[in-house]
Amino acid sequence: MGSAQPGEVPLYDRNKELKAFDETKAGVKGIVDSGIEKIPRMFVRTQDEFTEDLAYTEVSGDQFQLPVVDLQDIDCRRKEIIDEIRRATMTWGFFQLVNHGIPVSVTNEMIEGTRRFHEGDIEVKKQLYVRDLSTTVHYDSNFDLYQSRSANWKDTFRCRLLNPDPIDPQLIPSTCRDIIVEYWKHIVNLGNTLAELFSEALGLSKDHLKGMDCTKYLTLAAHYAPACPEPELTMGSTKHSDQSFFTILLNDHIPGLQVLHQNHWVNVKPIHGALTINVGDIMQLLSNDKYKSSQHRVVANHIGPRISVACFYRASVEKPTLLYPIRELISESNPPVYKEITFKEFVEYSHSRRPGGVSTLDHFKV
Repeated sequence: MGSAQPGEVPLYDRNKELKAFDETKAGVKGIVDSGIEKIPRMFVRTQDEFTEDLAYTEVSGDQFQLPVVDLQDIDCRRKEIIDEIRRATMTWGFFQLVNHGIPVSVTNEMIEGTRRFHEGDIEVKKQLYVRDLSTTVHYDSNFDLYQSRSANWKDTFRCRLLNPDPIDPQLIPSTCRDIIVEYWKHIVNLGNTLAELFSEALGLSKDHLKGMDCTKYLTLAAHYAPACPEPELTMGSTKHSDQSFFTILLNDHIPGLQVLHQNHWVNVKPIHGALTINVGDIMQLLSNDKYKSSQHRVVANHIGPRISVACFYRASVEKPTLLYPIRELISESNPPVYKEITFKEFVEYSHSRRPGGVSTLDHFKV
């Protein structure tokens, strides 16, 4: 049989292929290590996915550029920085952050720690391989493997650093334990700073969002995307928005992240040592649509591995805490856009909805 074309998925027993892949517990890296020259059919995007792409334009060049926010001299530039964050979150929902206080030596080692885990002992990885996202530490390939239309070309190691109690570091694999603990300390400090700036950019007191527990639950996801022999047929990560208050993303030097802005897919150019910050769905809900949770994706690449580490500040699935537009932002002329919901309701609907159906946020509008 000839090689697949974009959108062409021959008839085959998809579930059988998914199950066989899942049972190897070796992920995408295991496939690449076997010496393949063509990607397995389960990774080939469906015709529907390619058709949906026609609604958007991919931007090359400098027509659009992601905003860059500089935290240098934050004490004397605070108002200026708040204004920049307000503009970025209201228009893009994304920005790159420089002079954020995390040393380049730490971000470089976090990338290398991720590489060591994913390229390390397969038996260690297999012991952590599960499909239960509620476990404190786990490794998988495609958390939605059996629900998605096509599988993504990446493997992921996750740990719930704050839930809200801190993780026991001994649960973290030794290959990346020390650097995750070190990076985590820096992320907590930066997360607190960003929560204050996001609050002030809404015209609220700096502690408002922290008072709504937006920095209490923190999950780290360390992604590894090997070089792909047919990147035009698959994705590193399909189009999505984050189910978070906000996300702090560390990328290596390989491009691939794209943000949907004004119906254009805009390439995010890697800046060495910079972090990419984005507003999640829950923050859009709390801000009553003042902040924008943007769709984004990662394209597959001939070059690799591409390594990224995302830190998600999320709400609790276990606690029935209500999420709703912040009262201080509501008025007769600015009524609430969303209903009161729990994070569990939000996640359950998100996981149950059909691909391409009504977005999770739209489902919970008043």
